[in-house]
Amino acid sequence: MFRGTGTALVTPFKDGAIDYPCWEKLIERQIEGGVEALIVLGTTGQAATLSRPERDEAVRFALSRVSGRVPVIIGTGTNCTASTIELSQSALELGADGILVVTPFYNKPTQDGLFEHFAAVARAARGKIILYNVPGRTGCNMSPATVLRLATIENIVGVKEASGNQFACDDLIRRLRVVRPDFKVFSGNDDQAFHLVCSGGDGVISVLSNLMPRETSDMIRAALAGRLEEARDMHLKLLPLMKDLFVESNPIPVTYTLARLGLCKNELRLPLVPAAKASEMLLDADLAEQDLLS
Repeated sequence: MFRGTGTALVTPFKDGAIDYPCWEKLIERQIEGGVEALIVLGTTGQAATLSRPERDEAVRFALSRVSGRVPVIIGTGTNCTASTIELSQSALELGADGILVVTPFYNKPTQDGLFEHFAAVARAARGKIILYNVPGRTGCNMSPATVLRLATIENIVGVKEASGNQFACDDLIRRLRVVRPDFKVFSGNDDQAFHLVCSGGDGVISVLSNLMPRETSDMIRAALAGRLEEARDMHLKLLPLMKDLFVESNPIPVTYTLARLGLCKNELRLPLVPAAKASEMLLDADLAEQDLLS
């Protein structure tokens, strides 16, 4: 799929609709910033608030604007296996390079249920699949043992790991080296990406890179190349902003900061609302520290 930085791309809105002229500029900014992939219609893209026609239009638009310059991976996970299969097949038929499939939320399946869910999607979708483990949002944690079981399925090619459990990530990477060395492990948390790459991971699916694509991708490439002191210095410089982009639920803070830089409107879809004043002040200080405010 890719190795390095994949941006979990914001979906910009204006007056209730997707702001396609703005989105095109954001896409170009990412590619010019050197990221290795774009992840469209994930959590950061507010996929859960889009209708099916909006989703299809958004996928077509993103693919046409990227035009093969970097892989485009579409978020297709839901808490219904049949719906996930339908969205996954559609995204791949429209030309997506792969799909990102989150663990089913709310249902709280067992580990066997998670295996059967992803195995069914893999059989039906027949495209490259990245698993997505984010228990803080789904209420469901996928164990390293389950990921290892799923790694035996050829078209499941990687995992975005956002459990926050660094030991589990390290253990998974260690065990994958034996059973599936080509299987990619990406950090789903910007603040743990440096550590994951140092442990043998393959990069990050990033929120921060919406704001700072060049800096984020340079940091990850330095870590992957073994230039650890250089990568560590960049990680530590970016760390306060990495943390504060989650001061409220993602993508509330990143949308505010993009708007603060004049890159999109500070508009979200319910049930999300714009950041509180205290959060804005905190984020403004972070942007100033990174010399992003004129």
